[in-house]
Amino acid sequence: MNQPTGGADAPAQKSHAKPALLGVACGVGAALCWALGFVATRHGLKLGFTPADLLMHRFLWSGIAFLPLVFRAGLGNLGGIGWGRGLVLMVLGGPVMSLISYTGFLFVPLGHGSLIQPACATLGGLFLATVLLKERVSVSRLAGALVIVGGLVVIGAESIGHIGPSGVAGDLIFVLTGLMFAVFGMLLRRWRVSAFSAATIISVLSLALLPLYAASGGFSRVAAIGLAENALQAVAQGILAGPAAMYLFAFSIQLLGVARAAVFPAIVPALTLLVGWLLLGEPPTALQAAGLVIVLSGFYLAQRQR
Repeated sequence: MNQPTGGADAPAQKSHAKPALLGVACGVGAALCWALGFVATRHGLKLGFTPADLLMHRFLWSGIAFLPLVFRAGLGNLGGIGWGRGLVLMVLGGPVMSLISYTGFLFVPLGHGSLIQPACATLGGLFLATVLLKERVSVSRLAGALVIVGGLVVIGAESIGHIGPSGVAGDLIFVLTGLMFAVFGMLLRRWRVSAFSAATIISVLSLALLPLYAASGGFSRVAAIGLAENALQAVAQGILAGPAAMYLFAFSIQLLGVARAAVFPAIVPALTLLVGWLLLGEPPTALQAAGLVIVLSGFYLAQRQR
């Protein structure tokens, strides 16, 4: 008689489950790193850091770390990417976009930036994929886009009704940075540049801004805030929100595939609000919570293939 094969299949199932669990852990870890970056930005601005100070911490340390890699790949043509494309990516996904984004947190609470920026990045990505890349947009994705717009309307209503003109300005800043990131992602796909290559090039090119920062008295300004707070920003901006999140997310894609890993950036807003509540004592308002639920529902629909 043939023996049951269930016992033989069990080790195989376990061997497949381990990479999947590791992929989920890496994806959640990447989302948490991004969320901590948002929270650290809000904390730093409240403490006295300027957007330029946070920008220095975001790119200085990763730029120094990645400099040998760029030299090895070839500085003359930026590792095959080219100087023209490298500078465009630097504007859309590097220090220029980051500086604008940091400025937005001077006008609105944490929940606004953590919701509006990724939501607009998703909407912009869907639009560009349809118009420029000629990808077919499913009914589910179109419905998801409309739901996301509804969530943004809820968040915008809080700015108009409770914060005022400065709140509207802050929200529009995050709309801009979200759309900039959408164009950045589209160009990566069109130019076939990996996220890791783009991150290394952007970080190294950003080092060119260091003399301007030094000339503005930036180093003496951050030194006055204290070593502990600067170390916190160096870790949060320069490591967690940058290389660590990028590496963990890329590894989750390798283990789970692009479609399954795409869910992790969508949970960043929820994690940001939760971590901001726990660490900064900024509980989300009713409108922010409602906007979060609506936007997350839109993210779910937008990532489905049907």
